[in-house]
Amino acid sequence: MLKIVDLPEATYHYHRQRFDSEDPDREWKTLIRALFEKHEGRYGYRRIHLALQALGHVINHKKVQRIMNELNLLCGKFIRKSRYKSYKGNVGTIAKNRLNRRFHPSYAL
Repeated sequence: MLKIVDLPEATYHYHRQRFDSEDPDREWKTLIRALFEKHEGRYGYRRIHLALQALGHVINHKKVQRIMNELNLLCGKFIRKSRYKSYKGNVGTIAKNRLNRRFHPSYAL
């Protein structure tokens, strides 16, 4: 079944032309993947960016992060510590409601 997508014609032709074009980040992707595999998946985008800088490459850290997200390269060693939570749920017993909201004493002052 053919689904009709509400897409402007200009947008359709723009993306059709981009299918044939070459990926401008192809070289960066190979470099980043090679560094990631060299360090056995222990480097995140920050350390990969620093390693690229040490090799003399000029690239923005946000671009490194975007490319690593596209390639699904995640640092396996990094696990964020969870915050301390002291809540333990309902602890103990709840007293019975013996007053039944009767807060008017029988004696007057």
